[in-house]
Amino acid sequence: MKKSILALLLLISVFAMNAQDKDDTSDSNISKNEIKTNGLYLVVGILDFTYERLLNEESAVGLNVAIPYDKEIKENLQYYISPYYRFYFGKKYAAGFFLEGFGMLNSAEREFDFFVNDEDREYVTDFALGIGLGGKWITKGGFIGEVNFGVGRNLFKSEETTIDFVSKLGITLGYRF
Repeated sequence: MKKSILALLLLISVFAMNAQDKDDTSDSNISKNEIKTNGLYLVVGILDFTYERLLNEESAVGLNVAIPYDKEIKENLQYYISPYYRFYFGKKYAAGFFLEGFGMLNSAEREFDFFVNDEDREYVTDFALGIGLGGKWITKGGFIGEVNFGVGRNLFKSEETTIDFVSKLGITLGYRF
């Protein structure tokens, strides 16, 4: 877990160093960075934050991190880290309907055939690939509203846990800067 958090912090710092860069293209006055939080997950007990970097008017890459704080959700899921690529079909710059391809490093409870105490709980880390879709709306002031859904499948250790499929669902609020 410590290595995962260290890797996450390293990745966020790399994104942060590039956050102030502007391209020397015709759209250089367009803000290319977004930070978002998933309001739906926040209500159910999961902290979910996203950083997205716009590549051009119709594509972007991002990193989504979710860590549950609700005790019942923590029993099944420790965390997930999900890099993604999005292709936008809207008329505004990197907004409107989008399709998404994502990966997801996730840690879920190992399946047991017998009763275990909470302190003996074991988790399995796996990687999933998936697809998603959604819509993004942005105001002139840079505020973002987004709705998305995605589904994927764990690739390596799904037989060791009850989680074969993973999903992403969001009603997200954020800011483009």
